[in-house]
Order: sequence, then structure tokens, then C-alpha cells
Amino acid sequence: MVVDRAENKAAAPRRNVLTIRELGHERLVRILRAANGYLDTPPEGDELRGRSVGLLFFEDSTRTRVSFTAAAQRLGAHVLDLASGGSSMSKGETIADTARTVAAIGVDAMVVRSRQAGGPGVAAAAVSSPVISAGDGRHAHPTQGMIDVLAFARFVGRADAFDLAGLRVAIVGDVLNSRVARSAVEAFSLLGASVVVVGPPAFAPPKLAALGCDVSNDLDAELASCDSLMMLRVQVERHGGAGAPPGYRRGYALTSDRLAKLRPSTVVMHPGPMNRGVEIDGEAADGARSLITEQVRCGVATRMATLVDVINGASEGGAP
Repeated sequence: MVVDRAENKAAAPRRNVLTIRELGHERLVRILRAANGYLDTPPEGDELRGRSVGLLFFEDSTRTRVSFTAAAQRLGAHVLDLASGGSSMSKGETIADTARTVAAIGVDAMVVRSRQAGGPGVAAAAVSSPVISAGDGRHAHPTQGMIDVLAFARFVGRADAFDLAGLRVAIVGDVLNSRVARSAVEAFSLLGASVVVVGPPAFAPPKLAALGCDVSNDLDAELASCDSLMMLRVQVERHGGAGAPPGYRRGYALTSDRLAKLRPSTVVMHPGPMNRGVEIDGEAADGARSLITEQVRCGVATRMATLVDVINGASEGGAP
């Protein structure tokens, strides 16, 4: 039975979600529209009834893991949850071999998170079922990028066509080491917004312009021109445990003083987890212009839409 199932899946186009760029504009908008619909009208719980989703998290996670679990369960799917600490990964097994083992058990899609850049792609190359990246190293976190644009588009009243032309988004902080920032740049840019990444030279070097965005090392110079200010935490786990560099808060934190310099319509965003008092003050995180809670609310809906797209789209013969 397992062999037959694998052969049937190999015959249908796979619909991996590894990066925003690979999704393309049409598919990105289709997923976002579905997610927006789930926010307005919660699903009845039968879209994925009888299907199964494997969660392969080879890196610690709370928000993303819980969000994907809730998304699958609200759609009626069964969840096979595998953490590296409780799997053969802790004994030296490769991502590919672990993915093959889960595929042999039988799942309709895999959600893969890894410390290594490219981990979800390795899993995708090893199995026939579609793979969704839940974050890999400094590389990508596509569903988080979709969450961020969904929250912003809803706020500015553009969640119909998801056309963000004429709007400017500033992404501030440890951009170089942030997979969230890379996916957000791709998502906002693909929908027509202009993006500037901001941080000290070590966190926002000129080479980041290759992502298709502007690069600035002067946050104060960007405050008056942006429609959204998305703050990032310092990725201490990618700096050998070192925290923010000297002077970081003075130059790049969203303090109450900087908050007052924003245009009245500018919103504040943060993908989480936040380090209050480092990159963002409580007044900014909890104030009326903050979309942070809305970003969290958009998380489950976006991941529901993504799961339906990769599973039902592939079974119906949709484009890969």
C-alpha cells in the first residue's frame, strides 16, 4: 500500500513552497486570497479531512510549529509531529533519510524546518510528497513572508488584488542573518511595494541590494518615507550567543522618540519573537499603530491556505 501511494504522488505535479520567489506572483496572490478568506470565514474543517501532514522540525520552534499544527487540525488533517530531539536526527541521521522514513509511513505533505540553509530542499529532493519550508538557516521562511504581507495588505485595504504598488516598507535590524527578512523582501517586492532594509553595516551590507531592495544604514533618514516599519530581533543564535553590538539601540531601535517621528498612517510590525527594550519599546509594540498581534492572527490562516494549496492543488493536477 505504501509503495502504491508513493507512485500515485509521483505522477502528480508537486507544489513545494521553498521560497517566495519560486512561488511566483499568481500563486502567491492565490494563497494570500485564500488566507484572507479564512480570516473572514473560518473553514468548516473538512478541506483536508483524511489527509496527513508531517512536521519535521530539525530546529527548535514554538510559534511556527504550533501555527502549522493548528492549521492542519482546523482543516481536519492528521498531524505526524517529529522533532529532532526525538528522532534519529539526534543520532546522526540525515534530513533526506528522515524525510524518506516519514514518506514511507505515508503523508500528503511535509513541513520542514532546519538550522542548515537548504534543508527543506534536501527533503524535497528525497521524497515525492510536496514540502513546505518552515525556515532554513539564513535562507528563507516563505510562510512568514506571506503572513507579513497579508497583515499589511489587510490594514491598508489592498487585500483584494494584493497590489502594494506605491507603498514603501522598511525592514530594520539584523537583516543579513534573517531568513524572515529575505522572504519578506521577496513577498513585498513581488506584490509591487518598494523595500528598504536598514541596519548597521554589519547587519545591512551593500550586497543585500541583490535581493531587489534598497539598503540603508541610517534609520532616522527612513522614518518619514515608509508606510510600514518592520523590526527584527538580533539573531543571537547566529552570532555565537553575542547580543546586539554597542550602540545598536541608539542607532536602530524603535524607541518612543522615533515612534513620534513616523507619519500618522505608518504601521509597526515585528515577526517575533520580540526583544523588548532592545530593538523595540513597549509603546511601539503595544500601541494603536502596531500590527504585531494581527501578524500572529494571520499566521494560522496563511498556513491553512498553504497546506490546502500544496495538497489539494497537487491532487487536482495543478501546476507545480
